[in-house]
Amino acid sequence: MRLTVYTDYALRLLMYVALKNEGLVTIQEVAGAYGISRNHLMKVAYDLGRFGFLETVRGRGGGLRLARAPEKIGLGEVVRRMEEDFTLVECFAKDSSNCRIEGPCRLQHVLGDALHAYLDVLDGYSLADLTVRNASLAKRLVAVG
Repeated sequence: MRLTVYTDYALRLLMYVALKNEGLVTIQEVAGAYGISRNHLMKVAYDLGRFGFLETVRGRGGGLRLARAPEKIGLGEVVRRMEEDFTLVECFAKDSSNCRIEGPCRLQHVLGDALHAYLDVLDGYSLADLTVRNASLAKRLVAVG
């Protein structure tokens, strides 16, 4: 399974905001720290706010901060919200599958189990697991941003 760039940016944005746990973080600051598109990050931040992961403060001196404590932001929840499609193979799309071996084929079941296992592993981790007591990551990102 491969995550979209959108989800990758969402996880990176959350990590940065968690590391800078005091004050507000700007999109420009995060874009500079990672060397990624400011415009793309704006869309990601909007959705993270909509889903309750970030709070946004508008206006001069505005920015972003976590809406919940890092240990309350599960990685599985973030991935499920940000990814639009978990259709690993055609037969996962019940409405549009043209698979000729659907039914007796066991691949769908095996891949379904694999997808659930993947998400179960992510459910075992929180944003805090990525950022708390990670001084080297904080030093690298905050020094750049």
